[in-house]
Amino acid sequence: MNVVLISTYELGRQPFGLASPAAWLRRAGHQVDCADLAVAPLPETPARNADIIAFFLPMHTATRLALPVIDRVQRLNPTARLIAYGLYAPLSADVLREHGVDSIAGGEFEAELVKFAGGESATREISLDRLEFLTPDRTGLNGSYARLQVLGDSRQVAYTEASRGCKHMCRHCPVVPVYQGNFRVVQRDVVLSDIRQQVATGAQHVTFGDPDFFNGPTHAMRIVEELHREFPTITYDATIKVEHLLKHRDLLPRLRETGCLFVISAVESVDDRILEKFEKNHTRRDFYDAAALMRYAGLTLQPTFIPFTPWTTLEGYRDLLHAISDLDLVENVAPVQLALRLLVTAGSRLRELPEFAQNSDWYNADDAVEKLHQRIFGLVATRTKENISRSDIFAEICATAGYVPSHNLLPRATIPFLDEPWYC
Repeated sequence: MNVVLISTYELGRQPFGLASPAAWLRRAGHQVDCADLAVAPLPETPARNADIIAFFLPMHTATRLALPVIDRVQRLNPTARLIAYGLYAPLSADVLREHGVDSIAGGEFEAELVKFAGGESATREISLDRLEFLTPDRTGLNGSYARLQVLGDSRQVAYTEASRGCKHMCRHCPVVPVYQGNFRVVQRDVVLSDIRQQVATGAQHVTFGDPDFFNGPTHAMRIVEELHREFPTITYDATIKVEHLLKHRDLLPRLRETGCLFVISAVESVDDRILEKFEKNHTRRDFYDAAALMRYAGLTLQPTFIPFTPWTTLEGYRDLLHAISDLDLVENVAPVQLALRLLVTAGSRLRELPEFAQNSDWYNADDAVEKLHQRIFGLVATRTKENISRSDIFAEICATAGYVPSHNLLPRATIPFLDEPWYC
């Protein structure tokens, strides 16, 4: 079979979700072309000749961008079988089928794609089978990806995953409807092999894309310990819940010692009422404590937020700006994180709440909050494209929201960050 794997967007990363199934399909004897449309145009000749065209959909933005591409490939090759896979494939199954997608593969998708390529029909949209992974095959994946900016230096970034899924059941999280509190590890030798091949091509920093690196802290620490022994100059970043930063505070110094530069953490809100709605299992006070622990350990915290929800108030939004300023995290927060709006996916546990029992669409009861969101979103989109500094954008957001900050900013060069400006 001729198979084309397509990714439209994955946060400026070289997609694991192309390289991993490519290895499985090539081992099974199939011809595979990988196309990352975030860095290169659609390869029309392979698309025209393909028996199967599969779209990797790890997030909402990737799904939205994929829909017109799905329509386009159908015009190029009306006989190809269309498949969607990845986290957002089952969450978007209805609209994908409306666009002609034949099969859906969510969860642990590699083995399912091999079955599809072998002519088998779909029997389930979500697989949580425990897989023995293969080293991802990154052949043909080239292009300009997000780079690490630190101390005036720009470094090539490797991307890999040590696990998928999550133990936790946060109400708003899109991982939950698919994995239902389960997580699956990628075997340590596979993770390290994937890193080695990217280091061999020049990578100097590794991003671990796990939903939560400390779902399996022993697994995670064994990987970074071995990574540091083999490549003592390689740095890395990971995503870890506030809850886990507090629970595993004893591991934070070792993260720093093994080369961790920063940790992304989905704080979401500083309003305890909203955090309870989300069932995040942390509080505003916990966020402050985690920020202090990270600073003491010599690690940079990069919090993410969902600032606009049905429960957001003008005062609450200003309070979020105050907390970021108060904790001296202005340079640590990507501006888009102050413009995001709550998304209610299919199967979301938010539907347990009366606000979403009948409809996933929502509007804030205060029209002033709706208008503020529109202004902030437009401001961030414009200023980000103009390459304005985070502190300057933050100042404009504060002015727009009617908040007067009092904060001391660290020079930008001291805050390590990946230069992908628009991620959500």
